[in-house]
Formats: sequence, C-alpha cells, structure tokens
Amino acid sequence: MTELAIALLIVVVAGLAVVATAVMRSVWIVPQARARNVERLGRYHRTLEPGISFVLPFVDRVKSLIDLREQVVSFKAQPVITEDNVVVHIDTVLFFQVTDPRAADYEIVNYIKAIEQLTATTLRNVIGTLDLEATLTSRDRINTALRGVLDDASGKWGIRVTRVEIKAIEPPASIKDAMEKQMRAEREKRAAILTAEGARASKILTAEGDKQSTILRAEGAKQAAVLEAEGQAKAIERVFSTIHAADPDPKLLAYQYLQTLPKLAEGQGSTFWVIPSEVTSALQAVTQAFSGPTPVRDPEPSGSDEPEPPREISPSDPIPPYQLTQGKPNGQETPADPAS
Repeated sequence: MTELAIALLIVVVAGLAVVATAVMRSVWIVPQARARNVERLGRYHRTLEPGISFVLPFVDRVKSLIDLREQVVSFKAQPVITEDNVVVHIDTVLFFQVTDPRAADYEIVNYIKAIEQLTATTLRNVIGTLDLEATLTSRDRINTALRGVLDDASGKWGIRVTRVEIKAIEPPASIKDAMEKQMRAEREKRAAILTAEGARASKILTAEGDKQSTILRAEGAKQAAVLEAEGQAKAIERVFSTIHAADPDPKLLAYQYLQTLPKLAEGQGSTFWVIPSEVTSALQAVTQAFSGPTPVRDPEPSGSDEPEPPREISPSDPIPPYQLTQGKPNGQETPADPAS
C-alpha cells in the first residue's frame, strides 16, 4: 500500500510538472517594441506582437527576441584609398531600425555583420572617386551616398537605415604635417593681408586728417588776413580822416619827412636813394622855422655887367653826402659825385 501511494505521488508530481511546463511554454509576454517569430513544426508560423500571446506547447517553437527600436552601431576604422592614392582611416556610425522581424530573421544570418561589411565596401567605392581635399570637406556627400546604398541593399533584409555619419577621418602623419604647414601659411598670409590693410587704412585716415587740418588752417589764415586787411584799411582811413580834419601845417609835415629819412638808409646795400622833391620844400620850411625870415638884400651896384666867376671849392671844405636838385622828372634826385 505504501509503495502504491508513493508511485501515485510521483505520477501526480510529474503530471503537475508537465502541466506547468506546458503552461509556461504556451503563454508568452512580449515587451513593447519587441517581436518574436514562431515556428510550427520547423516552419515559420507567425510573429508575436507586444503583449500576451498563446502558442501550442511542444508544437510551436518561439525564437529569440528581436528589437524593433532604432539601433546605433559604431564600426571600427576602415582603411580607404582616395583618388589621389592617399590611405585614410574612416570611422563610421550607423543608425538603423528593424521594420520586418520575419525578413531580419530569415533573410540574413547576421544583419549587423552584413551592414558593417556593406558599409565598408560602399565607403571604399565612394571615397575612391574623391581626392583627399574633397574627402575631408564632403562629409555630407559621403553620408548621403552611404545611406542611399545601404538603404537599398538592406531593404530586403527588413532593415531601414535611417542615418550614416562619418565619425572620424584620419590621414597619415605626413599628410597631417603638410596640412598643418599649409594652414599655418594661410593664417600668416591672412594676418599679413590684414596688417597691410590696417596700415593702409591708417595712412589714409592720417592723410585725410592732415588734409582737413591744412584746409582749416588755410581757411583760418585767410579769414585772419581778411580781417587784418580790413582793420588796416579802417585804421588808414581813420588816420587819413584825422590828419585831414586836423589840417597840419607845413612845419609838422617837414618834421615827419626828416624822421622818415633815416629809415630809407636802413636797408642793406642802399647806396642810391630816390628822394622826392617834396623833401626839399620840407627842408626849406624847417630851415625857415629855425632861422627866422631871410632878409632881402639889395643887389650891390656893379660897375660891369659881367657875371661873377664861380667860387672854387677847396679840398678842406665839407662835401655834403648828397645834393638836392629840383626840377628833375618824376621827382628823382642826382646823388653827389665823390670825385668832384
């Protein structure tokens, strides 16, 4: 009896285990943005959507989970030869999304490895048509070309390539040195051009300032000269009016003439003086003013009408520095001859 009870207990436990296993294999919960493929007797049956799903235990086989979210894969640097035979290493980053779980599971063995190899081959084809300069400056063009090729090739795998980015382009060390030298030369050239333009602008501004200051000084000198001439004209006019209003006598005019004579001799090399005839009249007026009226002498009777012989001048007699001669044209005077 005891052995029968033990056997019955073993059967019950085994049945419960089988039932639990069957229940566990028949009920599947799929998370959001995930999918699972179901094979029935070795053939594809259906794809489990997110949520709870039921399958036939021991008949249906549920395969591994497939992620339907957008994924990012970074591929290692790929050596690529440019059109001008320069080997560069390019790192790429790929963004893709599984759109058909059945195709991604049954059309390709490993879609990530396939995309990596396809990216490498496409990158070599694209870079091979570009030189180094275009490779370094045409990242958008390379990204667009890679995305177009990868999207077309991976469409049958149930994968949509959303974006391809060039993460890094590493040229050889010698090319880097040459590029640095070129960049340094370009910067020095731009600095020299900017310095020359600054010096040119400074000189132009300085010249403009000098020009304006010269014009302003000339305008000021002109206005000063005009005002000075107007002042002198007014002063001369006032002096002339004052003299005519005072009506000076000849004695005062003669005195003024005498004060003017020393100024005529102040000039350098003044050996010949032109004295107006009015000076003679002035000297006569001064002489009459200081000596009084000259008495009128009667002519002495003479027994003969012969003219008086000229008086001889001895060497000891003083010779005047100049002779005043009236009656010369234009009021000019004849200087004394030292030899006479």
